[in-house]
Amino acid sequence: MSLRRSPLHESHAALGARFVEFSGWEMPLSYPSGTLAEHLACRSGAVVFDVSHLGTVHVEGPGTRDLLQRTLSNDLDRIAPGRAQYTHLLEESDGSVADDIIVWWTGEDAFDVMPNAANTGGVLAAVGGTDVTDRRVVLAIQGPTARAALGTISPEAASVERFATRPFTFAGAPCRAAGTGYTGEDGVECALPVEVARAMLDALVSVGVRPAGLGARDTLRLEAGLPLHGHELGPGITPLQAGLGWVVGWSKPEFRGREALLAERSAGVVRLLRGLLGETRRPLRAGARCAVDGAVSGEVTSGSFSPLLGRGIALAFLRPEVPDGADVAVEHPGATLAARVVRPPFHRLAEDGTARGRSSS
Repeated sequence: MSLRRSPLHESHAALGARFVEFSGWEMPLSYPSGTLAEHLACRSGAVVFDVSHLGTVHVEGPGTRDLLQRTLSNDLDRIAPGRAQYTHLLEESDGSVADDIIVWWTGEDAFDVMPNAANTGGVLAAVGGTDVTDRRVVLAIQGPTARAALGTISPEAASVERFATRPFTFAGAPCRAAGTGYTGEDGVECALPVEVARAMLDALVSVGVRPAGLGARDTLRLEAGLPLHGHELGPGITPLQAGLGWVVGWSKPEFRGREALLAERSAGVVRLLRGLLGETRRPLRAGARCAVDGAVSGEVTSGSFSPLLGRGIALAFLRPEVPDGADVAVEHPGATLAARVVRPPFHRLAEDGTARGRSSS
């Protein structure tokens, strides 16, 4: 089966992108400047990611809100039309996360439900609607200067508030912006018709926004302590174990997985997602066992090198009684790396000084 490609594939190739397979798509991993430079550019300036591999399921019509309210975990009563919300589609049997989703509430009875690439079919089956993934390109402009750069191209798009969504026009075509992202920085995601997407990408690059690939997107989301489906979320992993109880609308009388989550909340979780800050520059790696006081306490789910902190960082499931600040031995093949339990986001540790005072060599 051939890999799917973004409509901007040729533009990425012209920019020198190196491609990688991801969830059935061939997408840019990095550009000639490299993942490290792209990561730091997002933390200090502005980058643009093509995230068209993520799905978009458009659902509209009478009863749509009630259907989503019964199906997804978060509570739409917390927001209103013109807003966006992070939510989960749960398994009925055990409350584990079948997918984590962003919902854009685009009209009174209209929603764009945006799942992970590999899970679009399952979400479509759960909520109905139309898969419009192939009809649009989604560009994520992220970083502290992202809005200023985007504002030179589309002031309408740049002015969207955090976790709001609004229509705008670009090159005569109807588009939509949302104040969302996956980097820990401010930014805007723009959904554009395919026919104008290349002009938007070219315009962004022309004003100094650096193209960035999936490599930087992953290190940025990890530095921000954000979960990735298939690592911190997925089969057997519930929102409570991932520390995401706020994504659950507990007061709703009905949603998929509700009874299983109520039972887990009553009994208490057997593991909890935590942050690990390494003692050295060596990356902490997914799959490594974690020991506390000589006893195996859990496993790393995602790990890498933090360009901002200059150390290895990780997310790991540990026993819930392990306290913040605990020393952890991360057992890699041929080496045991020292780390300690911290509260993400990691990139904020550099700002408040929490990461200082330990070796970074």
